[in-house]
Amino acid sequence: MEERKRKGSITTRRKWKKFQTLSSTSSSKLQHHAHGNNTIFALMLAALSADSNKPIIERCLNQLRLSLLSKTPKQTLPIPILSLLPVLLNNKCAEIVSNCAEIVGAASIFSFEMNEQIASDGEVVKGLVSAVGSTKMNVLMAACNAILDLSTTSIGRQRLLEFSAMESLIFGFLQVPKSSITSVSLRTEEKGGETCFRIGLKEDELPVLLLDAAITLINTCNIEQLEKMPRKLSETLLAYLKKLWEKVHKQMLHGTIQASIQEGHFYVSNIRTNNLAESIFRLSINTGQFTTPFDFKLIKRSIFGWEESSFQHFMLNHWEVSPLCIRRLSNALAKQDDIFSSFVQSLDFKEARPSFSSILQNLISCPPIASDELDILSFLKEAKNHLGYPILYQQDIRVLKTQQSEKEVHFFQECSGSCCVQAPQFLYIDDILRCEEAYTEGYTVALRGVEFRFASIAAIADGLASLFGQPSAGANIYLTPPNSQGLARHCDDHCVLVCQLIGVKQWTIYPLLSLQLPRLYESVDSLHNLEVERLRMDGRKQFLLKEGDVLYIPRGFAHEASTVVDNNGPNETAGFSLHLTLSVEVEPPFE
Repeated sequence: MEERKRKGSITTRRKWKKFQTLSSTSSSKLQHHAHGNNTIFALMLAALSADSNKPIIERCLNQLRLSLLSKTPKQTLPIPILSLLPVLLNNKCAEIVSNCAEIVGAASIFSFEMNEQIASDGEVVKGLVSAVGSTKMNVLMAACNAILDLSTTSIGRQRLLEFSAMESLIFGFLQVPKSSITSVSLRTEEKGGETCFRIGLKEDELPVLLLDAAITLINTCNIEQLEKMPRKLSETLLAYLKKLWEKVHKQMLHGTIQASIQEGHFYVSNIRTNNLAESIFRLSINTGQFTTPFDFKLIKRSIFGWEESSFQHFMLNHWEVSPLCIRRLSNALAKQDDIFSSFVQSLDFKEARPSFSSILQNLISCPPIASDELDILSFLKEAKNHLGYPILYQQDIRVLKTQQSEKEVHFFQECSGSCCVQAPQFLYIDDILRCEEAYTEGYTVALRGVEFRFASIAAIADGLASLFGQPSAGANIYLTPPNSQGLARHCDDHCVLVCQLIGVKQWTIYPLLSLQLPRLYESVDSLHNLEVERLRMDGRKQFLLKEGDVLYIPRGFAHEASTVVDNNGPNETAGFSLHLTLSVEVEPPFE
């Protein structure tokens, strides 16, 4: 036994001398000669059999890493060397594991072919994931960087997920020491012609690398992979990411974004704000933090009354035929089982002049989603570059009033010096505060996509969609000051249920101008070109909605509304109105 070890040691030393001579040539020349790779393989294989030959292995790995810098197109790792990587990644020597992980990382970004070659070798990927659990800092850093490099291709990300790299990274991130209060900074950069924000964290490099790699893989998962993640692990990370998001969102909202981040104070990650927003959404799927819809029977009772015949009467006599006002008791919203009460209470509108800027500051932009979209991850893939931004004018919010019952005037189109008139028209903190100013000047604040912003409204919208057998239902809210009109006369391509939450509002609904109802997404902006006298025919109907009342408006029926003072009501001094519109988009199969 000793004789074999002695002979092996002598052989290794002889090959080492030969390798030293070979190393004096350029690394590119070594790369282009098969005997160079064979020598590296032979040296490492021989050195692995003797614990005392660590310097030889390190020298071989360094030479191999240098050879990867030559950037020869479509180069691949020699199969013999590739076969040694799992052994090296599981070596007892931290320096060898670290150097090997760096080789794997360098190879992964050398070319697509080499990345695919690394990813296809399950033992290499397994060894890399195993290195993430190391207690040695240099090994952990090298493994994280290698995983990030391997993650630059879809096949690399999928293979890492197969070997539970995501769980290992999340566990490592939660275990590594971090600042109790993480400071953040944002840096602008251009990507694909669009401006995006990279996040800088006042942390050591290691936790940032772990988080970066974990978010990359989280945003690659399908539903099944997300559901397999340990619940406690995802919940703990989700809590951290939400706290981080609060700081990131505040930075965006206040416009404290830099062209560059001082490296000495913050570690600039590859995490962008939209990546963080997407990972929070995906983890919410796994932790079950989605709203449970109200039962459609509760929706039916709350809107149409407790008697079954009330809903049947509505469907037989009014659905897509004529408007209907459903009167409620004056104290309906005060009942604990009312579907709107929790939302109204959360607004805390106690004053005659409601304050809503704090609500707007917590909102983010919601990219439009088709009502029949069934694959949420497919939608995320398409919209991922637009996630997490401040609210966007027109898409998310409008601030407008109608003058002389015809012309709509938008507040931010009239103002100069506002951030939101720039493209894209995001509303930052100064603009949100100016919404309060606009309100005092008679402008209505209209917020779209409320079903994505408030859990209580989401439960109502989903229950309503179930009631009418549709994929989804939308929701908007409108806050109108006294003696004002928000939207001009118009008609919609979907049916609307107007729910009066606070105050009173006068509605005028005009007769249907065509026997053919507008189809979904069909343009209905031609009302201003119609003859005014025809709209003012005797068939128009007026409804004064009070708190708790619900007004049904079929698609295609022109309508307009304004605030009035209810001299007979208890809130006659309030004057403002808050109403919620629930939209039922009738899909062609339902027609």
